[in-house]
Amino acid sequence: MLRFLAIFLLLAMLYLAWALALPLAPDKPQDLLFPPGSSSNSIAAGLQRAGVVRSRLAFELLHLAMPRKKLKAGEYRFVHAANGLEVFNRIARGDVLVRTVVVPEGFNMFEIAAAIEDAGLGKQADFLAVANHDTALIHSIDPQAKSLEGYLFPDTYQFSRTMTMHDMAAAMVKRFQREAQALGLQQDTHRLVTLASIVEKETAAPDERSEVASVYSNRLARNMVLAADPTVVYAALLNGSYRGAIYQSDLQSDSPYNTYRFPGLPPGPIANPGAASLRAAMQPAQTAFLFFVAAGDGTGRHHFSADFEHHERNVIAYRKAMKAH
Repeated sequence: MLRFLAIFLLLAMLYLAWALALPLAPDKPQDLLFPPGSSSNSIAAGLQRAGVVRSRLAFELLHLAMPRKKLKAGEYRFVHAANGLEVFNRIARGDVLVRTVVVPEGFNMFEIAAAIEDAGLGKQADFLAVANHDTALIHSIDPQAKSLEGYLFPDTYQFSRTMTMHDMAAAMVKRFQREAQALGLQQDTHRLVTLASIVEKETAAPDERSEVASVYSNRLARNMVLAADPTVVYAALLNGSYRGAIYQSDLQSDSPYNTYRFPGLPPGPIANPGAASLRAAMQPAQTAFLFFVAAGDGTGRHHFSADFEHHERNVIAYRKAMKAH
């Protein structure tokens, strides 16, 4: 009996050594997603099916031997050879795969939703549903907000597939709140973020932002229409009718975002501004400028003017430059 028991224990040890100690490499890179609530049994089965571990039974026995270590949900990538103990420790540490989402300055919520889908984190429509309805995330700083547009701060984010769309949006809003605090943005947030979003879309030249902000601030002071093309584009995006360019029908739209027809700022931000544009909206340059037009030299810069006659000359020069190109 003792001899039989000794043989059994020896075989068991050899089996566990084979199953857990010898490294194993999957045939090809494997990305495995273990949703929240996954049992150790389902995790072990998934690892064995993918060729990451040799035996689900041995993996579960290892888990039983170390009950204090909890297996964490998430997405894991397995590429290199590893033994069962190393795989177990990775999942117990929560060494999950993260996916990078880059949100450049001036991205709107539609573009952010597309970036999230491109990263394999979910569907655009699901993120847009959150961006349009989870305004409680910013109610304390902008109770007028009808969406999260303007508050999804541009940055490079690392998200995992177990995060919800709400979690991702909340991370972007939290990043905005940190930046707003650093800038001292405490009052009139809705107006300033709306203005900053237009500034962000109008120029890519950092040193022009305060001048662009001054143009719109001066127009607002005179109750002039802003006539900002990016707001017209945004109106078409909201309506699902944007065709890649602005048409006469867009300029005649009765959308409150059509700043060619309606004076004052649009109802809310049209994009997500970075720190420089927020600063420009808070502290516009002191100018008499009421107009600006692209320089037409390929630099992305603009010519500014305080009167329409000067502006007309700048427009003619721009058209000549474009024709020459």
